[in-house]
Amino acid sequence: MPVVIDLLNSDPRKDAPNGGDERPRHPEKAHRPDQPVARKPDWIRVKAPGSAGWAETRSILKANKLATVCEEANCPNQGECWDRKHATFMIMGEICTRACAFCNVATGLPHALDPAEPAHIGEATAKLGLRHVVVTSVDRDDLADGGAAHFAATIAAIRRLSPDTTIEVLTPDFLRKPGALEIVVAAKPDVFNHNLETVPSNYLDVRPGARYFHSLRLLQKAKELDPEIFTKSGIMVGLGETRNEVLQLMDDMRSADVDFLTIGQYLQPTKKHFPVKEFVTPDAFKAYETVAYSKGFLLVSASPLTRSSHHAGEDFARLRAKRRGEDA
Repeated sequence: MPVVIDLLNSDPRKDAPNGGDERPRHPEKAHRPDQPVARKPDWIRVKAPGSAGWAETRSILKANKLATVCEEANCPNQGECWDRKHATFMIMGEICTRACAFCNVATGLPHALDPAEPAHIGEATAKLGLRHVVVTSVDRDDLADGGAAHFAATIAAIRRLSPDTTIEVLTPDFLRKPGALEIVVAAKPDVFNHNLETVPSNYLDVRPGARYFHSLRLLQKAKELDPEIFTKSGIMVGLGETRNEVLQLMDDMRSADVDFLTIGQYLQPTKKHFPVKEFVTPDAFKAYETVAYSKGFLLVSASPLTRSSHHAGEDFARLRAKRRGEDA
């Protein structure tokens, strides 16, 4: 019988005193009242990681001293992705300057950028033989450009060391960082991804450091700067949003010319994080997918376990094929 884990409750740091470190992992959340962590339904189960492919990927990442969002956000798909030599690199450190109520990435004052990191990312991409790579980051509000130049350097290093690899970036919102988006788009990633995360009415409670319409405009402007780039965005459901709000968000994204939409189930990392309001059924996800396609998205991924970079390589191939079919 396969071993299964209770998603996002498998991180030993969350139950250890001070989060398993000398200081709390989420000091800004320590004062919040405990929220009950709801039991997950049967359709939200995965095998525990531990295959030979997973171990090899982990070894390469550790040897190059690289962080991944797979680990830092405790992604439920880590075992599957690492077994297939897929990983989402998280650059610019492991400490975020934001304190989103849903996120399991540590918050605090980040360390200085590592100038060798872009080369390490390129080397790991080549060693893993990645055909498609996803590069994301923590928010770096402390940097004048929000880390845009570091994204560009990482893209350049991957192009140099693994020239056949296609590149997807999942960026912060670069709020109040004029010129940052232009730096990233000029580096020519194949996919520009920025997640809206949730509907506008939830932003104050769930994503207080961000602005919905700024994020939407970021996606629109990326396509304006480079009409050939694929744009992508994702949301979580189960945060108390209504169906009509999700449908309106889809319309907003299409108005911004977003090509690819991902929708996944929100899972509460710890009792100090925002509580799950609803476990959305697989049938409801399928209905969202059907509606989204009818609104004109090139590609839609909607399921309880969908995450922004899950199956990103295969999805990029499908995106490119669909665009070629439309252009034919």
